[in-house]
Amino acid sequence: MKYTYQIIGMSCKGCLKKVEDALNAIDGISALVSLDPPSATVTTDRPISEEALQKELSKAGSYIIKKEEVIQANAYSKTKIEGRALHLNHKTDNGKTGNQGIFYCPMHCEGEKNYGHSGSCPVCGMNLVKAPELKSSRAEYSCPMHPEIIRDSPGVCPICGMDLVQIENGAGREDEGYAVLRKKFVVAASFTLPIFLISMSEMIPANPLFKIMDLKYWNIVQLMFSLPVIFYATWLFFQRAWKSVMSWKLNMFTLIGLGAGVAWLFSIVALFFPSIFPPHFMTHQGTVYVYFEAATVILTLALLGQLLEAKAHKRTTTAIRELLKLAPAIATKIVGNKEITVGINEIEKGDLLRVKPGEKIPVDGSIKEGDATIDESMISGEPVPVDKKSGDMVRSGTINSNTTFIMIAEKIGSETLLSRIIEMVNAASRSKAPIQKIADRISGYFVPVVVVISAVTFFIWAIYGPEPVYVYAMVNAISVLIIACPCALGLATPMSVMVGIGKGAQMGILIKDAESLEKMNSIDVLIIDKTGTLTEGRPTVEYVASTDPNIGEQDLLRRIVSLNSSSEHPLAQATVKYGEEKGVTAETINHFESVTGKGVMGILGKEHLALGNKILMDQIGAAIAPDLSEKVSAEQRMGKTVSYLSINGQVAGFVVISDKIKATSQSAIRNLQNEGLKVIMFTGDNSDTAKAVSERLKLDRFHAQMLPEDKLIEIKKLQSAGKKVAMVGDGINDAPALSQADIGIAMGTGTDVAIQSASITLINGDLSGIVKARALSKKVMSNIKGNLIFALGYNVLGIPVAAGILYPFSGILLSPMVAALAMSLSSVSVILNALRLKNTNI
Repeated sequence: MKYTYQIIGMSCKGCLKKVEDALNAIDGISALVSLDPPSATVTTDRPISEEALQKELSKAGSYIIKKEEVIQANAYSKTKIEGRALHLNHKTDNGKTGNQGIFYCPMHCEGEKNYGHSGSCPVCGMNLVKAPELKSSRAEYSCPMHPEIIRDSPGVCPICGMDLVQIENGAGREDEGYAVLRKKFVVAASFTLPIFLISMSEMIPANPLFKIMDLKYWNIVQLMFSLPVIFYATWLFFQRAWKSVMSWKLNMFTLIGLGAGVAWLFSIVALFFPSIFPPHFMTHQGTVYVYFEAATVILTLALLGQLLEAKAHKRTTTAIRELLKLAPAIATKIVGNKEITVGINEIEKGDLLRVKPGEKIPVDGSIKEGDATIDESMISGEPVPVDKKSGDMVRSGTINSNTTFIMIAEKIGSETLLSRIIEMVNAASRSKAPIQKIADRISGYFVPVVVVISAVTFFIWAIYGPEPVYVYAMVNAISVLIIACPCALGLATPMSVMVGIGKGAQMGILIKDAESLEKMNSIDVLIIDKTGTLTEGRPTVEYVASTDPNIGEQDLLRRIVSLNSSSEHPLAQATVKYGEEKGVTAETINHFESVTGKGVMGILGKEHLALGNKILMDQIGAAIAPDLSEKVSAEQRMGKTVSYLSINGQVAGFVVISDKIKATSQSAIRNLQNEGLKVIMFTGDNSDTAKAVSERLKLDRFHAQMLPEDKLIEIKKLQSAGKKVAMVGDGINDAPALSQADIGIAMGTGTDVAIQSASITLINGDLSGIVKARALSKKVMSNIKGNLIFALGYNVLGIPVAAGILYPFSGILLSPMVAALAMSLSSVSVILNALRLKNTNI
C-alpha cells in the first residue's frame, strides 16, 4: 500500500533527511521524502494511522504530517495545500506574492528554498532558474499568420479569417531568463568588438586610425562604447560580486567584478587625469594606457558562459515538455447514448471513454468492453505490445493499436503513471546542483590573497615610496588588481570543455555540459537498461523450424508470412520483414481472423492455417508433441517469443522471435568492468529474459520487472551508499532514472525524452562510446588543470612585478602595455593548450 502525505516545516536538505530517517525507522515502512513539493510517499505492508506517523516524526523536530489534499483536474494542474495554490499565488521569500512561477538557485545555496520571482540568488548571485510548470495539456489553437491569436477551441482567425491550427503545449515559448541573457550578450558583443579592434590597432605600425584622430579621442570612443557593456549588459556581474563579498562566498564573480571594475575605473582616471600618473605610465602620445578593452572582453566572455549555462538549464525543461506531449489533449467521452469530445481536464473518475485505433489512452483505467493490443514501451521499455482484455489496466499516454474499446477512468490528474513520471523527472532534474567549478574554488582563495597583496602594496609605497607617494601607492596597488584580472582564468575551463565537447561529437558522443565531462571519469557503478541499450530494441526473427518432414523451412516461412501480412501486430511485421529478407512473397489469405492474446487464423488455398501460442493450438485442437513443447519452453525461458504454426489442425513448425543483443555490447561491458565499474542491468522485462541476457553478458547484477519509479529508487539507494552512478537508457521509462543519476547517458537511437533527460548521448547507440567518453573525460580534466597552471602562472609572476618589487633594484615599474601583453600571452597559452585536445588519441 502506498500513501502520500504533506510534510509541513521542512526548509532544507537537513530537514528532509531527518524526516526520511524518522519515517523509515518505523517498522514495516519505506518512505521517500521530497522538498518540492514538501511531501512523503510512504509504502507499507499494513495500515498505519496518521497519529502514529506524527508521533515518530515529532521526535525528529517540529514537523507536521498530514494526508495531502489533491484537487488536480489533471497531471499539470495545481496542488492546493493548506488553502494556498502554490503555482497560482506563490508566496515569495520576501513575503510578497506573485504569479511569475517558482524559481530556485542552481547552486542550492539555501538548500531547496524556492523563490516566487525571477532574478539572482541573494547568496551567490547566480541567475535563479525557473522550475518547469506542469500545466494542463489542454488543446490550444493559433493562427499560422498571426501567432499572437491563441484560442481554446478550433475556429477562424479574427484578423485574417484563416482556420486556427492546434499548437503543441509550450511550443514556441522561450524561457524569459535565457532570452534576456541572449539579448544582453548581443549588446555586449556588439560594443566590445569595436573596443577590441581600436585597442589592438595600436600594435599596427603607422596606425591608420591615428590619421583620423589622436589616441586620446579614440580612448574617449572606447569609453562611450564601454558604457552599455558595463551599465546594461554585464552589470549583473558587479551585483553578484557585491553579493559574494557581503556573504563572503568568494567566487569567479568576485574576481570578474573586482578585476574588470578596477580596470574600468582606472581607465576613467587615466583618460581624464593623465597628469597625476608618473612618467613610466605615459605613452609616446602623452596619454596613459587604458584598460577598456580588457574590462569589456572579460565581462563579455563571462556573459557568454552564463548564456551557455542558461541554455543547458533550458534543455532540462525540454524533457518535461516532451513528456507533456505524450498525454492527449482530448478524449472521447460516452454520455448516455452519445459520444462527445472533451478536454482531458474534464474527465472525472468513473467516466466511460472510447479509445479508437491509433489513439493515446487519456487517463489510467481499466477496459470495460472489448480487447486491445497496447504499445506500453513508454512504461516498460519493451518493444512488444501487450494484449489486453476486459478488466485489464491501461495507462495514460500508451498507444492503442488496431481495435476500439471502452474504458473506465480510474486515475486522473496527478494519480496517473504518466504524471508521476513527469514529476519524477522534474524533481530529479532540479535536485542536481551544478559542480563548483575548479576556477570558482581557486577564486575563493585567490581573490582575498590578491586584495591583501594590493593593500600591502599601497601601504608600503605610501610609507617608503618616492613623491608623490600616494599616486605611486595607488597606481601600483591598482596594477596588482589589473594584472590579476581573470581573462585566462575565465577561459581555462570553457576552452577545454568546448574543444573536448567538439572532440566527443567527432566520436559520436554528444556531451551536454562541463559537469558531465568532469564526473564521467569518477563513475563506479553503471546501470544499463536492457531493451534498446544492450539489445536492438525491436523484435526480430531468430529462426523458423519445421517439424513436418514434408515441409521445408522456406515453405513454412511462406505460410507464416502470408498469414501475418494481414496483421498489423509488431511481431507479425517482424516475420514479414524476415520473409522479405529471405525472398519470400506473401500469398492471398482468405477469411483472416485475429484472435486477441492468442494469434491469427486464415485460409491459404485449401489449407486452414493458425499461427499463435499454445492456447490457440488447444482451441483448434492441434496437439503439441512433448519433445516439441520442451524445446519451445526452453526458448521461452530465455525470454523469446515462440509461435506455433498449424496446418489443417496439425502443428507443422514454429517461429522464434526475440530482441537480439547488440554485437558491441559484450566487448564494451568487458572493457568497462576491466576499468573497475560494476555493471548492473535494470529492465521492465520478465525475470527469465533478464537472467538470460545477464548470464550471456556476464553482468554483475540485474533487476527485472522494474517500473520507472523502481529504477529511480534503486539509483537513489546506490547514491546514498556513496556510489557515483551512471545510467544508460533509451526510453521514456528511463527518463526519471537518467535525470537522477550522476551521469545520464542516452542512446541516440532512443526517444527524445530520454535524450533530453540525459547528460551524454551516444549517437550510434553503441556502448563502446562510454569507454571513449571516460577516456575523453580524463584527457579534458588534465587539460583544464594545465590551463589553470598557465592562467595562474602569469598572474603569480606578474603580481610581484606589478607591486613594484623590481623598483628598488632597477627602477623598473610594470608598464601597462607589458601588463596587457602578459594577460594576452596567458590567454593565448590557454587557447593553444586546449586546442591540443583536438589531436589527442582516444
